[in-house]
Amino acid sequence: MMKIKSIKIGDKTIGEGYDSYIIAEIGSNFNGRLSTAKKLIRLAKESGADAAKFQSFLTEKLLSKKGFEKKLAFQSKWKKSTWDIYKEAELPRKWNKQLSEYAKKIGIHFFASPWDFDAVDILDELDIPAFKIGSGDITYHKILKYIASKKKPILLATGGSNLKEVTDAINVIKSTGNNKIILMHSVMQYPSPIDEANLNAMVLLRNKFRMNVGYSDHSPGSLVVLGSISLGAKVIEKHFTLNPKSIGPDHPHSLNPLSFKNMVTKIHFLEKAMGDGIKKSAKSERETIIIQRRGVWTTKKILKGEKFTEENIKALRPVVGISASKYDVLIGKSSKKNYKAFEPIINN
Repeated sequence: MMKIKSIKIGDKTIGEGYDSYIIAEIGSNFNGRLSTAKKLIRLAKESGADAAKFQSFLTEKLLSKKGFEKKLAFQSKWKKSTWDIYKEAELPRKWNKQLSEYAKKIGIHFFASPWDFDAVDILDELDIPAFKIGSGDITYHKILKYIASKKKPILLATGGSNLKEVTDAINVIKSTGNNKIILMHSVMQYPSPIDEANLNAMVLLRNKFRMNVGYSDHSPGSLVVLGSISLGAKVIEKHFTLNPKSIGPDHPHSLNPLSFKNMVTKIHFLEKAMGDGIKKSAKSERETIIIQRRGVWTTKKILKGEKFTEENIKALRPVVGISASKYDVLIGKSSKKNYKAFEPIINN
């Protein structure tokens, strides 16, 4: 099967044989403060993230005020109107440059999900390393095409979509000549149930489209993230906050810095545990193999020329000489030397 081509995001390579690319999704968790946004970027870096990510939208360009008079799904729990919640969650566009420069200074990538055409242009001018397209816009082909025209790598979230919708979105992006696509499996619910993660669908996306895949996670803890790594995810996106108990739409499904750091540590341990896929003995097994495998041992004195029988040889631990796999071959053969009792048969 053809190897999936690696993709560069800034100075990071995404693909087989490389560490996972880990995104701290800050979203609206900066609570309207530039200082908090910078603090979260710094803590994301310290927690092992490769990128700190935000959402770039203007409420009036994203929502129909009339359409959200009635709140649905997770929004029904919000005490304020959907419009007001979104207005409070906006990242001021004048902050993008400051945040990008700060992230660059401390050595972490900065980028965002743009939800309108002006946002795409602003982020492109900052030379961000990639664009993330949120699941909600997978059927908005006009903006997909516009983002793709910037020729940067695209992380395409596929939450809530079926295979045809994913195929159509990929074709729209590729029509611009941009083939730098990473498919992000996701469940578009906040928080999302663990039993609906459907990680095998991520495997399907990788195998069908021969593209690198990742997981954008909104479920509790890091169980689903680790499961996705074991199934081949090369990018992980997880919401990041100072305190999950803070008031705001993104905090409840976010990890604090300590939990995020623990997740990153587990990811990298798991990556090592995945190995190279070649079935061979491990370094740590070398002595244990000798101890636990059986070799052929004499149980009594054997003279040269005497035949080996089930009464004078046994398959016993450890394997010092001839392996127990040769036991049946030895039975009935003549010994080429004298053996003492309880001596390993080295060769014959």
